[in-house]
Amino acid sequence: MGKGRILVVEDEAIVALGIQASLERLDYEVAGRASTGAQALALVETARPDLVLMDVLLPGGMDGIDAAMEVHERFHVPVVYLSAITDGATLDRAKRTDPFGYVTKPFKDHELALAIELALYKSRTESQLLENERLLSTTLGSLAEAVISTDTQGRASYLNPAAAALLGLEPEAALGREVTDLFSILEPDTRLPVTSLEEICSPAGPHPLCEDMVLVTPSGLEVPVGLSVSPILGARGNFVGRVLVLRNVALRKQAETELLTSMQALSTAFRQTVRALASMAEKRDPYTAGHQQRVARLACAIGGRMGLPQETLEGLEVSGILHDVGKVYVPAEILAKPARLSHMEMGIMKSHSEVGFEILREVNFPWPVARTVLEHHERLDGSGYPGGLKGQEISREARILAVADVVEAMSSHRPYRAALGLDRALEEIRAGRDLIYDPEAVDACLGLMGDGGFSFEDAARRAPESVRLGAPELLEE
Repeated sequence: MGKGRILVVEDEAIVALGIQASLERLDYEVAGRASTGAQALALVETARPDLVLMDVLLPGGMDGIDAAMEVHERFHVPVVYLSAITDGATLDRAKRTDPFGYVTKPFKDHELALAIELALYKSRTESQLLENERLLSTTLGSLAEAVISTDTQGRASYLNPAAAALLGLEPEAALGREVTDLFSILEPDTRLPVTSLEEICSPAGPHPLCEDMVLVTPSGLEVPVGLSVSPILGARGNFVGRVLVLRNVALRKQAETELLTSMQALSTAFRQTVRALASMAEKRDPYTAGHQQRVARLACAIGGRMGLPQETLEGLEVSGILHDVGKVYVPAEILAKPARLSHMEMGIMKSHSEVGFEILREVNFPWPVARTVLEHHERLDGSGYPGGLKGQEISREARILAVADVVEAMSSHRPYRAALGLDRALEEIRAGRDLIYDPEAVDACLGLMGDGGFSFEDAARRAPESVRLGAPELLEE
């Protein structure tokens, strides 16, 4: 293969042979020879040359200029004229065909070579440019986002199909108009127009995507959008326009609303499930009805006093509500026995934390609920059950729950004894501070009771303010 395939259109055979010889010396391949315009068109269609060398004067009803016009419009193949005619009328006609060169006869090989090289280079450059433009046009046309280009004065110079559809305009009707005439942007909260599109679209930039804005179309339709603006810079870095990208976020907004509704439904189902589990345990032990809820509220109040984050408090509340769920395994006659339990009965009673752990371990809580339930009877000195854990081996939530559980249990009535009272309960945790009970939890509990920050009477009427569980208070119902 040579440097290119060239079609020679020349009615004089000797001249055509001379041109062919010159091309072969210059390492070009001759794609064919034609002596009339009709032959030239037929060969261009079948041979698809890279370039046509066209004589102007050709026999028949179609001269070289007419043939070149057909080649240009139908096949987009570059044409270089070879002619001895240089009058103004002929040159004016030739210019209309967008030729890639005009070589006057007679010519030398280097003149022909230069004209061909320049023509092929120009043709390849223009072809690449056209290909890039087609690619860009196809890309912009396939985008779901609305793309609008403007000139330096803010007048629309391009709209992709998505932009035309969003604005409800034909591109031709929008081109040349200022973008402020095509749409306006409102702040979603205030419903007031943004400062000005000129400010948003200033040459400085690019500007990041601004979500949650409202676009108002020429017909008055309001659409939630995201807007980003970038400057268009010329070859010398000069500002020549802007590109505005508008993203319709109506579907996203709808999806967010549906997701929020779904999350609220799941949260309601979750609260109801937790309440059902707690109620199941309390129905087996009517004498301690409400114990789990009161422990949960006191534990959350202690955790809040300790400065624990909201997420931890939510998990602590759920753990408190479910900490005795394992009592469903304990026979009712043991739960309601009005006398001291035997050693065997106490062993059965103590198993409730392990049973609770087994019930809850497969539930995918976002907090360590099962572990907290398992460890809420552990003590710092290792005297607790079921694992005899010590100190930091016990989870923080379980250490807090242990303090709340003891205070509530001693303050309340039991089948086998009358209530011992809050003062006795506080004395118990004060005496066991840093020995069997977590000192920070004890201090927080004593502080709450001492300054009136918590009372079981108030807790019975309302859930702690700090605990929401992502929805209305779990214990309000």
